[in-house]
Amino acid sequence: MKDLTLIIPTKEEVESLPVFIGEIKNLNCKKLIVLQEEDIETKNAISEFNNIKILVQKKNGYGNALIEGINNVDTKYCCIINADGSMDPKYLEQMLYECKDKDLVFGSRYQKPGGGSDDDDIVTSVGNYFFTSIGNLLYNLKISDILYTYILAKTSSLKNLNLKNGDFRICVELPIKAKFYKLEYICIPSYERERIGGKKKVNAIKDGLLILIEIIKYFFKRK
Repeated sequence: MKDLTLIIPTKEEVESLPVFIGEIKNLNCKKLIVLQEEDIETKNAISEFNNIKILVQKKNGYGNALIEGINNVDTKYCCIINADGSMDPKYLEQMLYECKDKDLVFGSRYQKPGGGSDDDDIVTSVGNYFFTSIGNLLYNLKISDILYTYILAKTSSLKNLNLKNGDFRICVELPIKAKFYKLEYICIPSYERERIGGKKKVNAIKDGLLILIEIIKYFFKRK
C-alpha cells in the first residue's frame, strides 16, 4: 500500500480519531488528516502519533476538506475515509486491487451481498435511496450508494474531475462528474461500522435539499 494515501477529513472527532489512527497506524501507506484550523482539541488528541501528516484547511467544509486533501496527495492512489471509524479499513486491500484497472472504486453499504450499516437510520437510508435513484435515472450512474464517500481512486483521475463544492454536495458532484468524464469505476460491498464517537455532521433537510438541487442541475448543464 506504499502507493496509497488515506485522506481523512476531520471535524470535532476528538473521541474517535485517536482510536481510528491507532487502528490504521501500521498500514504501509500515507495518512493525511485534513483538519479545520479551530479544531485544536482534536489536533492535540493525536499529537502522540508521528506517522501522520496534518493539513489545516484553508476553507471550512467537508467538500473543501476533500478537495484540499486530494490536491496535497503525491501518491498514485488515494482513498477518502472518515475519521469517525465507521468506514472499515479492511476493505482497502480489495479496493486497491480493483482500482488497478479502474479510475475509482466506490464502497457501497447497499451493494449485496456484503454491504450493510450499523450507523444508518431510516432518514438517511430513505434519503440515500431517493438520491441514488434520481442519479441513476438521470445519468445512468449504475451505483448503489451515491452519498457514501468511501472512495479509493487513482489520484490523477480525482484531480482531473476539478471538484468545486465545498460542502456535502461534493458527495454527488464526484460520481456525476466521473460519469461525464467517462471514468471507469466499480462499486464493491462495504459494511459500515457504528461510529466510534462524535455525531453526524449532515442536516437532513438543509443538506438534502442542496443535494437534490445539485443532482438536477447537471442535467441542464449537459444540454
